[in-house]
Amino acid sequence: MVESFGPVMPVPDTHRDPDVQESRGYGPREEPIRVLVVDDHALFRRGLEIVLAQEEDIQVIGEAGDGAEAVDKAADLLPDIVLMDVRMPRRGGIEACTAIKEVAPSAKIIMLTISDEEADLYDAIKAGATGYLLKEISTDEVSTAIRAVADGQSQISPSMAAKLLTEFKSMIQRTDESKLVPAPRLTDRELEVLKLVATGMNNRDIAKELFISENTVKNHVRNILEKLQLHSRMEAVVYAMREKILEIR
Repeated sequence: MVESFGPVMPVPDTHRDPDVQESRGYGPREEPIRVLVVDDHALFRRGLEIVLAQEEDIQVIGEAGDGAEAVDKAADLLPDIVLMDVRMPRRGGIEACTAIKEVAPSAKIIMLTISDEEADLYDAIKAGATGYLLKEISTDEVSTAIRAVADGQSQISPSMAAKLLTEFKSMIQRTDESKLVPAPRLTDRELEVLKLVATGMNNRDIAKELFISENTVKNHVRNILEKLQLHSRMEAVVYAMREKILEIR
């Protein structure tokens, strides 16, 4: 396993060399990347500050111990990047993520967490997070991720990215399987009844129009609703128009 944040290891001087940074795809910056660190463990926050302080192009401008404080700090400081844990007291990171995007829309959020739960990953992405990194990553990978996200990239730990790809494949498979299920077919008579229902006719008028009994009309309407798995005549009409089963001019 790669080295984690305990203990904090020194970062080689080459990380501060602009030529090295540019060779890695990060050009020289006019202003440092302003970072807000959010974690409920003070020692972990301090470790991050020590590591990031060695990077000339990254500046830690504040810290918070929970999601509620993070939202307030983000609104006040307007950071470029928020490094935030997922599970914290008072207000969790995912809930805070949504709120931070409202008070500081330009801020990009990287979740830095021990949680490798797929649900946390999906919820974080839906909440607006640009990165999801596990705390098992090495110290120098954090600064690399910050630069990448600041430059418009997304960053996800490899193990979590694999889970995300697996879920995408599963979603595609479910979509393909749903396409194999044929759409419910209505008979010609049922289509006639549905079209007249769409014009606002009641069962009695439809019966007269089609020269059938009113009970027969009721049976047709019931069959239409059952086939389309709907609950009312209006739902049947909306469904039919949406699926282009019929068009009302």
